[in-house]
Amino acid sequence: MTALVGCSASLEDYKATSPNFNLFEYFEGETLAWGMVQDYTGKQTRRFEVSIIGTVDGDQITLDEDFIFDDGEKQKRIWTITRLEDGSYEGTAGDVVGTAKGSESGNALNWIYDLSVEVGDSTYVLTLDDWLYRQDEKRAFNLTSMKKFGVEVGKISIFFEKQD
Repeated sequence: MTALVGCSASLEDYKATSPNFNLFEYFEGETLAWGMVQDYTGKQTRRFEVSIIGTVDGDQITLDEDFIFDDGEKQKRIWTITRLEDGSYEGTAGDVVGTAKGSESGNALNWIYDLSVEVGDSTYVLTLDDWLYRQDEKRAFNLTSMKKFGVEVGKISIFFEKQD
């Protein structure tokens, strides 16, 4: 796990915020999302929509994610996330290298993992540092820093809306 230093935000900063993020409660059922990828200069390089179906079974949630990108590419990611005894999370998905680790405090959830990303004929492993923030009962947003060898190479922004 990456150490946060300097001016970086800490989960403790969100302890008194509400509503509580509550990963399992928020993502159970259907959620739609819209997002974009930006390169290291801030230029938007891709846009996408995601349909997410979350299924909770005890201390585990499965997130079945279907992505459609602005160029017509489709991707599927299926997360299996387990809530640990201390309230933190561990998760796996097909394109995640190793195990993702996350914790929440107040309205925030921080999720860190390595992702295998195909670009043209090459595959890169990027470290993603996701910060999700619950806005209200239906909406949340996600700001992600993508790093290679500790240097930020891009960002992802996603806006989620829970469906009835």
